[in-house]
Amino acid sequence: MKNKSSKTLLKGTLAIVLLVLFQLLAGFAFAQNGTIRGAVYDETNGEPLFGVSVLVKELAIGAVTDFDGKFEIQAAPGTYTLQVSYISFSTVELTSIVVEAGQVNVLNDILMKEEASELETVTVQAAAIRTTESALMSVKRGSPNLLDGISASTFRQIGDGDAASAVKRVTGVSIEGGKYVYVRGLGDRYTKTVLNGVDIPGLDPDRNTIQMDIFPTNVIDNIIVSKSFTSELPADFTGGVVDIETKDFPEEKTIRLGISGGLNPSMHFNQNYIDYQGGKTDWLGFDDGTRAIPTGGRTDIPQFGQVVGNPNSPAGLEYQEILRGFNKTLGGSRQSSLMDFGLSFSLGNQIARPKVTWGYNAAVTYKNETEFYQNAEFNLFAKPIGETETELESLEKQRGDFGVNTVLLGGMAGIALKTNASKYKVNFLHLQNGESKAGIFDFENTNLGANFEAKQYNLEYSQRSLTSVLLSGTHLFNGRDWEVSWKIAPTLSSIEDPDIRFTRFRQPTNTISSEVGLPARIWRSLQEENLVTKADITRNMSLFNRDAKLKFGGSYLFKHRLFNIQSFQFPTGNTVFDGDPNAIMNEENLFSATNRNGVRYNPDFIPVNPNEYEAYATTMGGYGSLEMNPAEKLKVVAGLRVEQFNQYYTGTNQTGTIVYDLVEMLDDLDFFPTVNLIYNLKENQNFRFSATRTTARPSFKELSYAEILDPITGRTFIGGMYKETTNGGTEVLWDGNLTSTRINNFDLRWEMFQQRGEMFSVSAFYKTFERPIEIVQFLSDPGSFQPRNVGNGAVAGLEFEFRKSLKFMAPSLENFSWNANVTVTDSRIKMSESELKSRRLTAKEGEVINDTRQMAGQAPYIINTGISYTSFTTGLEAGIFYNVQGSTLNYVGFGNRTDTFTVPFHSLNLNFNKSFGADERVKLNFGVQNLLNDKREVVFSSFGAQDQIFSRLAPGVKVNFGATFAF
Repeated sequence: MKNKSSKTLLKGTLAIVLLVLFQLLAGFAFAQNGTIRGAVYDETNGEPLFGVSVLVKELAIGAVTDFDGKFEIQAAPGTYTLQVSYISFSTVELTSIVVEAGQVNVLNDILMKEEASELETVTVQAAAIRTTESALMSVKRGSPNLLDGISASTFRQIGDGDAASAVKRVTGVSIEGGKYVYVRGLGDRYTKTVLNGVDIPGLDPDRNTIQMDIFPTNVIDNIIVSKSFTSELPADFTGGVVDIETKDFPEEKTIRLGISGGLNPSMHFNQNYIDYQGGKTDWLGFDDGTRAIPTGGRTDIPQFGQVVGNPNSPAGLEYQEILRGFNKTLGGSRQSSLMDFGLSFSLGNQIARPKVTWGYNAAVTYKNETEFYQNAEFNLFAKPIGETETELESLEKQRGDFGVNTVLLGGMAGIALKTNASKYKVNFLHLQNGESKAGIFDFENTNLGANFEAKQYNLEYSQRSLTSVLLSGTHLFNGRDWEVSWKIAPTLSSIEDPDIRFTRFRQPTNTISSEVGLPARIWRSLQEENLVTKADITRNMSLFNRDAKLKFGGSYLFKHRLFNIQSFQFPTGNTVFDGDPNAIMNEENLFSATNRNGVRYNPDFIPVNPNEYEAYATTMGGYGSLEMNPAEKLKVVAGLRVEQFNQYYTGTNQTGTIVYDLVEMLDDLDFFPTVNLIYNLKENQNFRFSATRTTARPSFKELSYAEILDPITGRTFIGGMYKETTNGGTEVLWDGNLTSTRINNFDLRWEMFQQRGEMFSVSAFYKTFERPIEIVQFLSDPGSFQPRNVGNGAVAGLEFEFRKSLKFMAPSLENFSWNANVTVTDSRIKMSESELKSRRLTAKEGEVINDTRQMAGQAPYIINTGISYTSFTTGLEAGIFYNVQGSTLNYVGFGNRTDTFTVPFHSLNLNFNKSFGADERVKLNFGVQNLLNDKREVVFSSFGAQDQIFSRLAPGVKVNFGATFAF
């Protein structure tokens, strides 16, 4: 499969190279001329206008816009006036159009306004439309659903290098871990990311959101965040759908080389950094076989009980060969760390011919980032026994240092062509990610009377890859009366965690025993295939003597996963150690014919392996919607989506007594009605209302028996099918029946659009949740967490957004603008009977336990604000931006396991961007992250008790710098 994928990518790259050579040769023929390119949109709804006449008045030459609203004119060098005319629209004249030999003058966002009289002419200075968000604002104003977004013109102004940096400026959007999008404070479960309108899994296929930092902004047209549902969208979202739209036809020829770096004084060039010797290809994001499992993945290997009596038997010799095949390195070492660095290269252009226009894009990104967390903490606390005692008691304390080196290698390539009535596109995406971790911790255990202190050593490596292909087409029939679009997107993704290593020595004796935890080695593997197909048909028509649209279509999504964990423990017999983890696997300490009580291995996955499963899911969807204007100022969009979702599972439980063989775990047939109303209060003001129904479904991992350990933190994820009981099995705390969540959504918004991209909006939303899924602490196993359906819930919220130039304060502040968006929410979950009972049984004196609580994963508030400066004459752009998210319930407590909450992280970032040269072909950027030097903390919080640390990391202050060169 990898060879086929490589051949496909090679063919795509070869095609792009041929196109570039062809374009270079063709360029000589037009060297004496320059090019005018632009795009024309309807000001009322932001839709491209097809068939618009664009005339160079002085030369009497022109062009007609295609169905993307785009045009191209070749002209001799000079300064011209462009006349843009269309039936029933006011004519637009653009003055001071400068054409230079061999150069492209790009005119973005030419907006035309529908008028009763066609004799009116609007004159605009061409330079005024080159760097606006007018088209996106028009899309936002005329959109049938509630949406926000950010466009390529804003990327250029702000200087954001990737999509993660850019999208966090959208109202109600926050970025978790610098990569993943959350909308309206709702976590990953309720936010969905799509690429060019198609679902693709990310490097972590258990997430709904793909890593946003893998997309360089110079290949992105815009990022649209849909916050209310329309029937053509997939139904499995609640907070929002984030659609990353890549460029099909770049406005001008671009060849860009980017160099970036990052320096964090607390992390980089630090002599105490912890690392270990990996493979020779770690710098490319994958292991070269250094960490390969010595069993070859077999499950019929010899076990200790078979060979202890005769080490020289065939089975005994094979056992010893496997034992000696394990890598002997079990602990990292202190060494100096490197700074972050990255490289990027991209190219793109369009080639216009009389009957067809070609477009191509390609981008390669390489990032190598190093993090070092000193005095990191991962603790477990619980409520004490007794009503009068309130201060939390420690179960486990873990404090120490760990280093992380992350490599990301990504490649994107796209080819598109369009005729007068059709457009075809093929996009390739390949991502390769490798992450190496090494940690040394002081560990203290006080749980269940097993009091001890230990030195803990962790080594981890994870490699992830994703290969995706998107084929799509759009076709117009009878002018624009009918529009048909289709998409096919197969994706292969894999995760390999080879040779995770965990070692503890009891202190001060440097002994190893089952009490402190035997040395362990883990190999994890995940392979997943996805296929998405969808088709949409639009009929543009007239209803009530006004424009209307009838849309209908269908989709099919198939997902298949193979998952496996093979883990080994290493009893050490009577071996004496000196505390050096790298001496444990020395030859003299290993089991042999002369040392039968030496170090040996025990395969935990034999004969029962609940961490091996196969699953697949299918989603068949169909929809229909009608967009109409029953009154002059009222738009109504009503639709219905139907989805049939089925999920199957093959695996065993922990005892091995129950075997599932492709049993259907979920069979959901759901109807998702949607109503969106838009009332045009004034020309620049809308009032919106929407009522919709959506869903949230459990992932493959959640609907399984898997137990997945995070060795660094010591936390374990337990699949939702595992039942938990107490009182000798007579009381069921969780029945293992994990089901989908149904959500009803209601949204109101008033919005006002002004000149220069200024706007103001106020929104209110209300959502009800039927049996939402939350991560609950497992009562019988401290440090374990499980997804469970909890009681019904509701979320109510308000959003405020404005973008305003500071010119109103003083003319000298014209280049300054203030952006702000605030989201405030109140959430309530009605607790299940078992959760409410557990909380009341462990309540403290004076504590009142209501039957509701805050919803997990829902932030009570999000604040994004910033002041930016932009000077087009000097090429200087700067800004200071602040973001904070309120304390959020993280893991739900149960019994004496108390709730954990994130502590607000106050992010203050500073950015500078400077362009040089007449064509601004050189750009330098400089930024400072986390100016306040805040820490990322999660705490245990309980009635009458001081908060205790669940986890604490200090990211420090980071300086980023880079340069981009355009050729």
